[in-house]
Amino acid sequence: MNKVILMGRLTKDPELGNTPNQKTYAKFTLAVNRRFKDSSGNYPTDFISCTAWGNTADFAAKYFVKGSMAAVVGSIQTGSYEKDGKKVYTTEVNVGEIYFTGEKRSGASQMNALPPGDDFADIPPEYLEEELPF
Repeated sequence: MNKVILMGRLTKDPELGNTPNQKTYAKFTLAVNRRFKDSSGNYPTDFISCTAWGNTADFAAKYFVKGSMAAVVGSIQTGSYEKDGKKVYTTEVNVGEIYFTGEKRSGASQMNALPPGDDFADIPPEYLEEELPF
C-alpha cells in the first residue's frame, strides 16, 4: 500500500500548467514540520514536492496560496532523469485530495480562529447543552 497524509504550509502559490495532452496539473511544495525537536530544540522542516491533477489541481490553484495551511492525501511517486551525464532521482507526492486546515482569512468565527500552535478549539458552552444527533 502506498498512501501518505501530510499537513503543512505551501511555500509559494501553486503553479498551474498543462501536459502536452492538455491534462491540468498544479505543482507546489509543502513545508512540513517533523514531530520531534532536534538537538538545538527546533523542529526540523521537510520541504515536500507535490503534484495535483485535474479537478484537484484546479481546486488547489484557485483556493491555496503561499502560506496556506493544507492537508494532502496521496501517494509517493519516484522517478529519475539524466542531467549532465548523471542520474538524478526524484520523489514527490501525487496528490489525490487537498483540504483546508488553517484559519480563515477574513470573517472567521471565534470557534474557527485558533491561536497559533493550538490544535483544538474549546467548544462554546451553548453547543454543549444541545443534544447530539448520534
